[in-house]
Amino acid sequence: MKLSNIKLYAAAIAIGLSTVSCEDFLDRPAEDNYNVDNYYKTDAQCYAGVDYLYNSPWYDFQRGFIKVGEVLSGNYYWGSSPYLTFTLNGTDEDLVNMSNSLWAVIGHSNEVYKNISASSGPSEAAKNATKGECLTWKALSYFFLVRSFGEVPIIHSTSEEIEKKEYNQVHKVKKADVYEYIIMTLEEAMKLLPKSASDGRLDYYSAEGLLAKVYLTKAGVSGTLNQSDLDKAAMYAKDVIDNSGRKLEDNYEDIFKLANSKTQEGLIVWRWVASGTNWTRQNSLQSDLAMNGIDDWGATWGGWNGLSVDLQEAFGVKLLEQTPDAWKNAVDSRIKGTMMLPGFVYSQFWQDKGGFDYIKFIYDYSVSKKLESATGANTVKHIYGNTYDHQVGAGCSDGRMASSVPTFILRLADVYLVYAEAKIGASRESTTDASAIDAFYAVRHRAIKNAERPSSVSWNDIWKERRLELAMEGDRWYDYVRVSYYDPDFCVNELQNQKRNQFWGLDELYKGYKESGSWNVTSSTMYDNVTSVPNVASMMKKDPDSGKRYFFMPLPTNDVVFNPNLGSNVDGIHVDVRNTYSY
Repeated sequence: MKLSNIKLYAAAIAIGLSTVSCEDFLDRPAEDNYNVDNYYKTDAQCYAGVDYLYNSPWYDFQRGFIKVGEVLSGNYYWGSSPYLTFTLNGTDEDLVNMSNSLWAVIGHSNEVYKNISASSGPSEAAKNATKGECLTWKALSYFFLVRSFGEVPIIHSTSEEIEKKEYNQVHKVKKADVYEYIIMTLEEAMKLLPKSASDGRLDYYSAEGLLAKVYLTKAGVSGTLNQSDLDKAAMYAKDVIDNSGRKLEDNYEDIFKLANSKTQEGLIVWRWVASGTNWTRQNSLQSDLAMNGIDDWGATWGGWNGLSVDLQEAFGVKLLEQTPDAWKNAVDSRIKGTMMLPGFVYSQFWQDKGGFDYIKFIYDYSVSKKLESATGANTVKHIYGNTYDHQVGAGCSDGRMASSVPTFILRLADVYLVYAEAKIGASRESTTDASAIDAFYAVRHRAIKNAERPSSVSWNDIWKERRLELAMEGDRWYDYVRVSYYDPDFCVNELQNQKRNQFWGLDELYKGYKESGSWNVTSSTMYDNVTSVPNVASMMKKDPDSGKRYFFMPLPTNDVVFNPNLGSNVDGIHVDVRNTYSY
């Protein structure tokens, strides 16, 4: 890590990050006269001091969240992006920002945790709850780091690291030990967090749901699936399912509507604030993902990209072989809730204009007045529409590159699928366990109302279901990473056989449909079979212990120059986590 960043983390306290918010639990007055010595004296100050961990330090990860989770995985087409072509290196701006953001979360979480621990005045309940929130955010950041970069350092105490003055000597730690550290951190968080919390705050089941997912991921880190880890993943996931009191939303599309931002389905959520007074507290994803003209600010430029052809076909959508009736009448409601296609109209967008008709918008209202998306499908998730829509949904105005749309990091449906997969066990075959089938069926039946309850569920069933359920939620690449720990060939083969390229000639097809209602595919409309398949294996390295290749990204070049111990050619060291660290 860079010296400048380490020093920045040491200054992490809640003061100076005030805002005017349309989120109840993010409201607080300006605190310019506070410092660490006279703050954290009341329950309210403890909660306010943690609030910014729900957004600001994560801001620079937003673009990487999509590019890594969705572009690398083949769910999203983003032009000539190195994430699409597997030509990523340590100087990539989005990778650097992502890394800095994740380390910032850890640094801020460490310092706020330390300050609250040392405070006097607040109740033990408030101190425990807010310390538990700090630890959960810290664990989540490490979970992203180890799945993104592989072996990474453990910074248990930022202030102690500064006192040692060895910033350019820290070593990476073996992946298995990093996972053990995440588990230890979440176990401590679960001791501190309340069983329920209001206004979308983290609670016990937030940490427990994440712990279940961590165990499912850790299960394969040795090169073969560990049944004990799978059993723990199932145990923790089942407790969330049975005892958290949370339920799946009845309608899939409703999850992502701004007006439903406090849905109980969100276990861990980045909660953004559309405030012009504090940059980095807002959600800027609509600017990157939406078509130019949808907002009132002229600040959207994502129309040229789109949901990949491969993801479309995973949903059963084949633009060149079907007519719009096929997807308009599709039984899987997640299609409309995930991707904009010709024929789809959205009541939650452009409410002051009678709704948002995708095909009409392209040719009547978009800035370019033509189809921009190279794949013919734009995203629904992370989009809010225009200023009127934001005002109706969030109770406050949007801003330029600024919305309050929440980003779901862990949803209840994910925990259901973690449970079902863990119950299949190390065989990766199938299960007839009734509770596992029920968990899988709950997710599938919500999306496909006439789906029949299966008599068994296979690993491949769940693998596909995860892709459809969580598409565009920054998760798919990390599924490939965890499976690459123990079955890299499966991952390489699947990725190399994806349809990751663009269509040619769609604009004429779409325009004809808008003008006449006819869907006339001609010989000039085709899928790009010319662009070569990317070298997927270029982003793999051999694990020194298991001998198997796994996916990783290089740490930023500047960090490696500052500390050669972070280089991709340097193996991590073993750390006895339980005997080295404590909370």
